[in-house]
Order: sequence, then structure tokens, then C-alpha cells
Amino acid sequence: MSPYIPDYPNADEFSGKQIHSVDYKNTNDLKNKKVLIVGAGNSGAQILAEVSKVTKTKWVTSEPPIFLPEHIDGRYLFVQANASYFKKETEEYHQKVSLSNIVQIQSVKEGLERGIYNDYRSFKAFYKQGVVWADDSKEAFDLVIWCTGFRANLRHLENLNLTKDNRIKTQNTRAVNEPALWLVEYGNWTGFASATIYGVGKTAKQAVLEITNFFNHKSTE
Repeated sequence: MSPYIPDYPNADEFSGKQIHSVDYKNTNDLKNKKVLIVGAGNSGAQILAEVSKVTKTKWVTSEPPIFLPEHIDGRYLFVQANASYFKKETEEYHQKVSLSNIVQIQSVKEGLERGIYNDYRSFKAFYKQGVVWADDSKEAFDLVIWCTGFRANLRHLENLNLTKDNRIKTQNTRAVNEPALWLVEYGNWTGFASATIYGVGKTAKQAVLEITNFFNHKSTE
């Protein structure tokens, strides 16, 4: 998987710094710098909780973020999302869930108490000092932290000519147009939640079964 940063007009003109959440370490060099954090998921919420303690921040999300109840942790979130995906009923939490819903770990709870989670919809472009909002107003920032997830890195498979829209058509984990190719941990298109630590085990097991059956069949031909 590769860190994903969406394309925005004039991004190369921005004189500040841009980093992906995967490269975020700590707040040591952020004091007195104005930081824009982009992304509504857990990484965005958690990084905002830290950075907002030392400097001015603003939080951009594509839609209003959803905070889970305090008693719902990441494990329950996955169970609920899994049940929703397979249309099963569970007793833990009946609201529609997504793996992008925000878990209230301690730093997030403290952030909610401090009132830091004021979300704004996306800006439309960069300019030299910062970003241009939808109403054409401009706001300066020193740093943009992209908490925008990851995309499948399929460059090593380009010569197979199977990739379309950064995906390869699959049935379960097996490539439809290349019977001896299986893909695991690239996203939901290779199995539900297969890009998560919790979910990859299921799809990996499925892939092993398919590969075993494939080669067992080959050996009998």
C-alpha cells in the first residue's frame, strides 16, 4: 500500500510543508506553526488531538465525522462493520458503522472535552501561503498533514495489463483475468477489510485455500 495524497490545484505553489500521516512523528517542531489536518478518520482525529495542544489547528473532512460511543472500541467497531457487511444482526451497537468511524481513545476523549473537533469541508485549491476555501477566501498555514489513508501499490503488476482505476478485477482474492494471481490486503475489493490487521487474516486464509485447490487441481491434470 502507498500513502495517498489527493491532487489539489496549485499544490506545488504552496510554500509550506505537506506530509502524510504515516510520516508524522510528534509535535516537537510544531509549536507556533499553524497546521491544517485533512481527514475524518481515526488518524486525523488522533493527530489533531496531539497537535492542537501546542499550536493552532484546523480540521478538514469531506463529511461530518462520526464519533463512536465511549464503550465501543476498535474491536467492536470491526465486529459491527463485519456484521453490517454480511447483513447479520448483533447486539452491541445498532447504528450503521464504518471502519472510518472514530474510536474514543483517551486522547480523543480529551480532545472532545477541549472542544477541538470543529470540522470544515474541503478547500478547493492551494496558494503560496496556504489554501483557498470554497467561498474564495484564503487562509495561511505552515503545514498540511494528510490523514487520507492509503491506496493499492500495483506498479509491480503493470506489465500484466490487468489494472483499471487502481484495481484488479477479483473474485474473492483471485484475479479474474489471471487465474494464477491472488491479491491480499489491498482493500475491500480483495476481501472485506483486508487492508486492516484485524481483517486480513480471513482473506489470507481464503487465499491459501484457493491457491491450494488451484495447484491440487493442476497436479491432477
